Amino acid sequence: MATVTASTPALGSVRLHHLAALDVKGADAEKFLQGQTSAQVSLADGHFAPLTCFCTPKGRMLANAQLMRLGEEHFRLLLSSTLLDSLASHLKKFAAFYKVELVSLPDLTVIGTSEGASSLAGQLGLALPDKVGTHTHNAEACVVRYPGETPRWLLCFDNDANIDMTPAQDDQADRNAWQLEDIRSGLAWLTDAQQDHFLPQMLNWEALGGISFKKGCYTGQEVVARAHFRGQVKKRLMRLSVASASLPEVCASVVNGDDKAVGEVVVSAFNHQGGVEMLAVMSTKVAEETMQLYLAGAPATLLPLPYTIERVDPEQLAVSLNG
Repeated sequence: MATVTASTPALGSVRLHHLAALDVKGADAEKFLQGQTSAQVSLADGHFAPLTCFCTPKGRMLANAQLMRLGEEHFRLLLSSTLLDSLASHLKKFAAFYKVELVSLPDLTVIGTSEGASSLAGQLGLALPDKVGTHTHNAEACVVRYPGETPRWLLCFDNDANIDMTPAQDDQADRNAWQLEDIRSGLAWLTDAQQDHFLPQMLNWEALGGISFKKGCYTGQEVVARAHFRGQVKKRLMRLSVASASLPEVCASVVNGDDKAVGEVVVSAFNHQGGVEMLAVMSTKVAEETMQLYLAGAPATLLPLPYTIERVDPEQLAVSLNG
């Protein structure tokens, strides 16, 4: 367990080592991705950067990502660095049948920033996108507007880019502040610890516009659609807090008063009050019934998410963002 050494700082600029990128290039890049991912790939138009996910035939998530089009035949997926190799290996099994190239970018510089966004983007020759879920890019870099109470952006560029990196810190406290904003936004990035474990809806992916129910087939589509239309999703991502000086392990159990597991931790971060906030996949009964919750013996409290648990079609989202 990690222990807290200081209060969470204000959100500045920080290197995000937990994220990496996978580029998909070639004449068949769009067609290839359309058959593999939950996104309507054509919506990634160089402005809108839809959320997406990749699933097993049984509908379990192998990875979730943000999809950007950087060129007519060039797409970029931003995802957990722990899933970069496994997703690339999975997709290579199908890429052999298409005119497509997969390029892993584990060493791409990824910066999360708020106050320093204008300076960093300006050095890269980019304008800051003003709407959550949109991006701007050029040949050297891209910048995506992220959700959160504090306006924030994610920039990624090659390590040899000629910019002043002085404002970007490289310590855990600053990464914790970024992670806390993700948690308060109800946004969880799957890691290798829970790969092939959740349906996309268990991470509220359809409530975030990460699933197109209007597109054609993709791997796992039938199971994902059936779970949605038949109301078979019995677990959901929820936000909790606990008074603790240490972070729980990923997959740590949240239990009820009878010591029965009712959820598991996906991601956690320290908050400004000296406690911990987290996102956990929980039984929907937790929200429907009044019950006491515990994590490692400490009482846990349910907190609200900034969105309702209902389907958001990315097709409609794209229209609103491009309007």
